[in-house]
Amino acid sequence: MSDQTSTIPRFRSPAPLAWIIAVGFLAFFLQGLWAADMSLDRLQRGAVNLGRFLGQAMPPDFSNWYGIADAMWETLNIAIVGVTFGCFFSIPLAILAASNTSPNRVVRTIARLVIAVSRTIPDLIWALIFVVAVGLGPLAGILAIIMDTIGFAARFYSERFEEVQKGPSEALTSTGAARLSVIMGAILPESFASMTATSLFSVEKAIRSAVTLGLVGAGGIGVELSTAMRLFRYDDAAAIILVVLVAVIGFEQLSSSIRKRVI
Repeated sequence: MSDQTSTIPRFRSPAPLAWIIAVGFLAFFLQGLWAADMSLDRLQRGAVNLGRFLGQAMPPDFSNWYGIADAMWETLNIAIVGVTFGCFFSIPLAILAASNTSPNRVVRTIARLVIAVSRTIPDLIWALIFVVAVGLGPLAGILAIIMDTIGFAARFYSERFEEVQKGPSEALTSTGAARLSVIMGAILPESFASMTATSLFSVEKAIRSAVTLGLVGAGGIGVELSTAMRLFRYDDAAAIILVVLVAVIGFEQLSSSIRKRVI
């Protein structure tokens, strides 16, 4: 019995650094609550306002169905075109960033820095930058999706390249194959299923992002939603939200079905 008791894992006393981190997190959390000005009165008023919004939004008004459908189609175009270019650019960038395919450490560091910058800057900020650069419209949204996709897809592509089994690569190398031949003949084919799944996730992410990008003038159905909310046409806004919901859920189901067949 004593032997069993001695093997029971016990909590160890946290290190001083762990206490400092815990106290710092707690202080940051409490400061965040205070800055949010959260109070029971505000929450009650918020519930009343939300109920008023839902009352004015129901039933949804689909009288402008043609404009909503056209804007949703533009949103899908932005997402698909942006992700296609983003995934295409992500492949060579991921090859340069992966430790087993990069030509040297300097190139690998630069490639990883580019991926990190693309991933760190939110897609909404990219949209604002490209709206300034190329003007309002879907082109700004496409460019923002491209940058956002590079930050997402290139990272996972490079990680997958580093995880491939060394056997096929070593076999090709032993026959005198060049680095590019090894990449094209062994690494990319073995990574294809994972890359396909990542690309499909990128499309799902891009469709949701393309909706919000329209709020800053980057085209798509977000422009219609922003206009409806500013004009207090909540029934129109509800119709737009329902269309977005159906489109996102529909593509998620399609994406899931494709992944099951590929992986």
